[in-house]
Amino acid sequence: MSVSMRLLGYVLHDVARSRWILATAAFFLLATDALLRFGTGGAASVLAIGSLVLLVVPLVSILFGTIYLHHAREFTALLLAHPVTRRQLFVAQIAGMALPMTLAIMTGIALPFAVHGLPQGATPASLGTVLGLAGALAFVFLALAAMVAVWFEDRVTGLATAVGLWLLFTVIHDGAVLLVILMFSDYPLEPAVLGLMVANPVDLARVLLLVQFDASALMGYTGAVLQRTLTGSSGTLLAIGALTAWVAAPSLWAWQLFRRKDL
Repeated sequence: MSVSMRLLGYVLHDVARSRWILATAAFFLLATDALLRFGTGGAASVLAIGSLVLLVVPLVSILFGTIYLHHAREFTALLLAHPVTRRQLFVAQIAGMALPMTLAIMTGIALPFAVHGLPQGATPASLGTVLGLAGALAFVFLALAAMVAVWFEDRVTGLATAVGLWLLFTVIHDGAVLLVILMFSDYPLEPAVLGLMVANPVDLARVLLLVQFDASALMGYTGAVLQRTLTGSSGTLLAIGALTAWVAAPSLWAWQLFRRKDL
């Protein structure tokens, strides 16, 4: 077995035993089951689960990743004293965090549907969209967590930054977009709004979710703009490319910091 696979196996084993992973799986299992049992039924229940994903997955992922990497710092330094390259260790840590977290989230959401079945009016494609976006957001915010954990030595500062990024992407960004629309309502804003939405992985995931459920009218002007853009194969490719870039960019930034860091 190669060194990379051994490292990945160790990180997977370590992360899989984490209470964060078990708690995340249990939370989504219970929340999804409750929404299916006591929700309004139909596609609205799946949409409600999607809304929960947009809020909770980024928070859980970025906090877990930041805390795990800070706790593993001394062990990381110990491993680097052995014949292990930084690239091998970095890839093993990122993949070892992302795979169990994504599996926990998807399992917690999918199991209640396996028991209760799809609500009337919901489709396998809509459930697949929710699961896919949950996995994508987990990867994105774990990559951001890696960047934060490597950048900041102090754990408290790292956690504060992680929470700040979550607030920025889930709350503050929406207010900024609304302010831009109100201030420059007399100008053609479609390209600017599209750019602002693609610059936020949570907003991009939200729009994809609403378009899948044909509920983009709930987003008003921005939803109408992005529905026209994201409809069809070209829109799907744009969305996938944007989310992929949101995984790659923080990961590459974190790698550059990790490569130069004195451990």
